[in-house]
Amino acid sequence: MEERARSCLLRHRDTLQQDIKASYLMDHMVSDNVLTHDEEEKVRAKPTRKEQAVTLIDLVLQKDNRAYISVYNALIRESYGDLASLLQPDLPLISPEAQKSFSDGGTPYVNTTLIEGGVPQRPVVFVTRPPLVNQIREKLYRLQDTTGWVTVFGMAGSGKSVLAAEAVRDEAVIKECFPGGVHWLSIGQLELPGLLVKIQSLCFRLEQTLDSSSQRPPNSIEEAKDRLRYLMLYKYPRSLLILDDIWDGAVLKAFDVQCRVLLTTRDRSLVDSVGGQRFEVHVESGLGHKKALEVLALYVNKKPEDLPDQAYSIVRECKCSPLVVSLIGALLHDFPDRWDYYLRQLKMKQFRRIRKSSSYDYEALDQAMDASITVLQEDYQELYKDFTVVKKDVKVPAKVLSIIWNLELEEVEDMLQEFVNKSLLFRDCTHRPYLYYLHDLQLDFLVEQNRSRLQELHSKVVRQYQQFYREGPPISGDQECLYWFRYLTYHMANAGLTQELYTLIFSLDWIKTKAQLMGPVSVINDYVEHGAILENSEVCKQFLEFLSVNGHHLEQKPFPDVVQLGLSQPVSSRVYQEAQLLAQQQTSSGALYLDWVTLARSVDSWNNACLAVSLQVFRVTSGEKLLDFRAHEDEVLCCAFSPDDRQIATCSSDKKVKLWNAEKGTLIRTFDEEHEEQVNHCQFTNTRRRILLATCSNDSVYNMKLWNPNRQSSQNTLFGHMEPVSHCCFSPDDTYLSTSSSDGTLKLWEVSSANEWKSINVQGILDEDEETETIVKCSSWSADCRRIFCAARNAVFMFDVTTTELLSEIRTNRLSTVQFCDACPNSQLVAVALSHYAVELWDVEAKKKKADCRGHLSSVHCVRFSPDGALLLSSSSDQTFRLWETEKIHTSSAVSLKRDLDVLFDDRDVIIVAPDNKNKLQVKTPSALHRTHLCVMVLSVQVLELPSGKVLHVLSGHTKTVLHCQFNADGHTLITSSEDATLRVWKWRTGECRVLQGHTEQVRRFLLLETMFPMPCLLSWSYDGTVKVWDMSTAEKIQDIVCHQGSILSCDASPDGHLFATTSTDKTAKLWSLQSWRKLHELIGHQDCIRSCRFSWNSSRLATGDDYGEIRLWCVLDGSLLKICSSSRKDSMDSLHGGWVTDLHFSPDNKVLVSTGGYVKWWDVEKGKALQTFYTTGANLKGIHVSPDFGTFVTIDSIGILYILRKM
Repeated sequence: MEERARSCLLRHRDTLQQDIKASYLMDHMVSDNVLTHDEEEKVRAKPTRKEQAVTLIDLVLQKDNRAYISVYNALIRESYGDLASLLQPDLPLISPEAQKSFSDGGTPYVNTTLIEGGVPQRPVVFVTRPPLVNQIREKLYRLQDTTGWVTVFGMAGSGKSVLAAEAVRDEAVIKECFPGGVHWLSIGQLELPGLLVKIQSLCFRLEQTLDSSSQRPPNSIEEAKDRLRYLMLYKYPRSLLILDDIWDGAVLKAFDVQCRVLLTTRDRSLVDSVGGQRFEVHVESGLGHKKALEVLALYVNKKPEDLPDQAYSIVRECKCSPLVVSLIGALLHDFPDRWDYYLRQLKMKQFRRIRKSSSYDYEALDQAMDASITVLQEDYQELYKDFTVVKKDVKVPAKVLSIIWNLELEEVEDMLQEFVNKSLLFRDCTHRPYLYYLHDLQLDFLVEQNRSRLQELHSKVVRQYQQFYREGPPISGDQECLYWFRYLTYHMANAGLTQELYTLIFSLDWIKTKAQLMGPVSVINDYVEHGAILENSEVCKQFLEFLSVNGHHLEQKPFPDVVQLGLSQPVSSRVYQEAQLLAQQQTSSGALYLDWVTLARSVDSWNNACLAVSLQVFRVTSGEKLLDFRAHEDEVLCCAFSPDDRQIATCSSDKKVKLWNAEKGTLIRTFDEEHEEQVNHCQFTNTRRRILLATCSNDSVYNMKLWNPNRQSSQNTLFGHMEPVSHCCFSPDDTYLSTSSSDGTLKLWEVSSANEWKSINVQGILDEDEETETIVKCSSWSADCRRIFCAARNAVFMFDVTTTELLSEIRTNRLSTVQFCDACPNSQLVAVALSHYAVELWDVEAKKKKADCRGHLSSVHCVRFSPDGALLLSSSSDQTFRLWETEKIHTSSAVSLKRDLDVLFDDRDVIIVAPDNKNKLQVKTPSALHRTHLCVMVLSVQVLELPSGKVLHVLSGHTKTVLHCQFNADGHTLITSSEDATLRVWKWRTGECRVLQGHTEQVRRFLLLETMFPMPCLLSWSYDGTVKVWDMSTAEKIQDIVCHQGSILSCDASPDGHLFATTSTDKTAKLWSLQSWRKLHELIGHQDCIRSCRFSWNSSRLATGDDYGEIRLWCVLDGSLLKICSSSRKDSMDSLHGGWVTDLHFSPDNKVLVSTGGYVKWWDVEKGKALQTFYTTGANLKGIHVSPDFGTFVTIDSIGILYILRKM
């Protein structure tokens, strides 16, 4: 060994001996032929782990450079990355002769490349299969200058993964074909969430290797696919992506990013779902007699010619299956004299096939499995049966098994090691702690053998969990914790423990913890998966609805209070009842919860899972499913009814367009010869006079076609787009067709001639300096055909059809993407589907959002209005569609109230007055109301009597809109302020008026200072940046103070009468003396306009809130900053509070602060921490009215819903 390498080992010897587990490293070192079996036994003979490590390091110091490199590689493979980094700087160079002595045949360059790419090492017992390896390499060379797919297929246990890894273990292949690297990703059977995690992990690994600044993980399959495409095209050109164990064509499509791919699979037809060049290599199920004997020889450390006759019989009996030969070989390694015994076991056991429909040759495997298990100790055999209830492709941490078996973790790890050694179990060494799993054939065998005990075994798992976690479920978030949250409901369901399952998943505590660890989709899946067991009860539907409506909240950081969300459900809901019980328990220990006492609504929605390859037809009025059949071999991307409702057109990723009988579901015609790439969209004409079908695709040139449904070939091909076309849409009168493309344009075509009429460059309208490509997602026509709408990035544009002039645009949340838009046929509304799970309704001309429809748990891909505009249908990646009543979306309560309200608190009674959207005054009063007076403002001021509503007086004088009015303490005087820059003081019974003039801009609010001065005074502020103080009795101006360079947005006077505060658009707040009128302190630090302020009741603190969503608490005495109250991150409104902080109120004891923005929050004043959040249905709250005892809170949201919240 080189001196430099030896010195490095000596320097770090103590660290290595302290941390490594020698048994983990020795397997690799024996495989590398740098450690003999005798030396391995010498190390294992040491009684403690540390002594074993000491002995191993001593042996390595006596060897050459290869031993040093082998230790380094073993540390990396066993996830000792920190220790490997200690050895890396002094890695020795080895000669070409020495390179060849590596057992894996790879040079340091090859080993480094494969380790970095996650390619698994050779198994300890390995035999070469040159013909197959050479076949794979020959196919890989076909990818030298082009992208494409090499498929290695064959039955399970045939050695596909080993062959794939071996094919790239060659320096020439890597340097000549894949200089960008080789990247291995194990797939297995995955649902969409699992697939997203896999691609996220791959992208993270690739980005980490680049040492680039970390990006947020992609949130959807499409986003992940785009990220991977970018990395493989620009950062890792000419690299190879190896996908191991692919099961599903839909999964494979996620990796169709025009790169070089080698995949292993059992189904050779999967590559039919992707484009590009394709090559394949078939792996036979058997090794061949010679190779099978070689495997046995390696296990028993003999030459093949020295094997007994029984070896030949074993190979013949098991048909040379690599998996079976390995199982028997592992047993013979421990009991080399049992050749007759194992041969007899194989011959005598007559096991029936595990699955009659299986493609596996189960006869040999069954016999080998039984022989493998029966050699275990009896107690080990019984414990091994517990793997029967593990789901396929699920990896289990040792801690879970220690709970099930009620044994010490170390004892369990020793048992698992024995199972691994005998090939009864596999270990995933990429995680720490290790995860363990069964081959699916082993699991099938166990299930068949223990079929009569399945319920008992599942019950054992549940009972052991309940015993171990008596005090509550695990919350650590590690692999052991996640196993229980993923699969406890599965075990309960299969154990027949219906009551336990019912109690668990209808628990808000379980929902809270599981959603926090795994997200809401995983929680909602429990109700979908086990709905039949729960008999789809009303309670199940209530919890499903709760999760659907609040799913977007459950993905926020910080995590919301699930109990408070539950209190926003209808009173009759089981969710509300459990939330109320938990809230009552927790309020006794100081927690804060709010009950929405005005809640009287329930949202109706449908949840129906849809298969991607199926077509389902429903009756809108009842939700009844009329048709459900497999329409295509690949994902169905669009479907459309003909104008006479007799036919349905479908298009798919399989490049086909099909016509179906809408009543019977029978196939009428298939158009499968003209589109060469996936067909993205199809639409019929709107009228019956001449029915045509338009389709658009990913074809590079021939991507737009018009079809006569009665003919087999297309009627016209429209030329113009040179990139994929994502959407096409006929004008309501069928004169024109609009198309939306990835080339950044929206094109209009004359249907009669198929000629291009107009082209709108949407890319040019968006910021030119943005590097992101502009994909025009879709288009929609106005009912009169004069305007057209289109969606791109986070915007919706409205154009004049004749002039192509941009008339209006809507910009949604910059962190989201518009997926689809649709114009309402009878109003100015446009529905917008967004990637952040929402549907929004906008008035496009006013550029104002009218409604925010929440409930979907994933990206919303499509929204469509009904022909009369009364209904809106939305569909999402969460496999649900939702039907919304557009009128009810606007007016979720009986009327849509405006946000300008006034509230009078009378003990527990609340009197509320607010205007509605029909310019009527809504008054909510208790049953017994004493006569009182009310002021109503527009240009004139009306004084009304309540509860009769009688108009007592009309006060005219203001020339513009009156913005605020307030009675004085005795109720005889009324003060008003207006946009006309004046204030007026009225003796309202007589109509006498004094005008306060001096402001140059509108006066939005004022304060009465009746008790702070000898005469009744009034303090007003204006957008002109000044504060003025008036004597109300004489209309004389007492003070005129220029406070800010910008507009003054809010003002407050301290309860002790000494100070007042002002806030402004100049991002500052100022404290002033009410005696000297001097500025005492200027409060600097806010990042945006300061819109609200409030003194605490003891006048010691001032709270200020800005448009960024931040709240600051200041010391009044010296102007110092005490606390900053804010969320940890921005929300969907790009704010820390869901919008501007518009109002602030302290509790009477000055310990709690309530604030409004996009929602309502309560804060601990001393700590600056949020105590509670109430999420309103709408957003943009203007303010909140608080009862004197700080127990009742009243506000109205942007869509007119009234909230009376009462502290529990």
